[in-house]
Amino acid sequence: MPPAPAAREKVLDAFESILVEHGERTATLDAVAESAGVSKGGLLYHFGSKQALVEGLCERLTARIGSDVQTMRAAPEGPAAFYVRTSLYTGSPLDRTIIATSRLAQGSYRSAVRVLRSMRQRWFEVIVESVEDAAVARAVMLLGDGLYYNAALNGDWIHDVTGDTGTSVTDPARVDLDELLGVVADLIRSRTPADR
Repeated sequence: MPPAPAAREKVLDAFESILVEHGERTATLDAVAESAGVSKGGLLYHFGSKQALVEGLCERLTARIGSDVQTMRAAPEGPAAFYVRTSLYTGSPLDRTIIATSRLAQGSYRSAVRVLRSMRQRWFEVIVESVEDAAVARAVMLLGDGLYYNAALNGDWIHDVTGDTGTSVTDPARVDLDELLGVVADLIRSRTPADR
């Protein structure tokens, strides 16, 4: 597949940024064109409507999830640990595309809901293949969801990966990733057949 034209990507970047920073209602065609530094006609050349922009962002997320799933499968620490470790929001391109698509899903765009469900299903399938236990795979995914939620409650989407968030050891907002990964490893071991 040939790379997308740079102008098209610039428009998608602008759409994504507006969604992340201001929400779906603010992401009008005029606002996206202005943010991308293109004329409205230039935007419409690549995306004929807001729905076309939504579909473009969904395609971007699908491609980024495809790359993430490949990396997840090859992770030396295993897919479950990889998933938990990468559930800390870092502002990566994948993180930003997930947040932007989530904003669209909140705005009732069905294609955004579908792609987010597909994303979670793909992650689940890789984890369950690895741990061979659907309940453990669900627990791992819910732990990842909790890490994202925890970041949102702290108000800044970014966690210090070392766990040094300025919170006390007993504060539930404190993230000690190694400790969580130890719990995941214990859970996997406890549910794994002994003859493996």
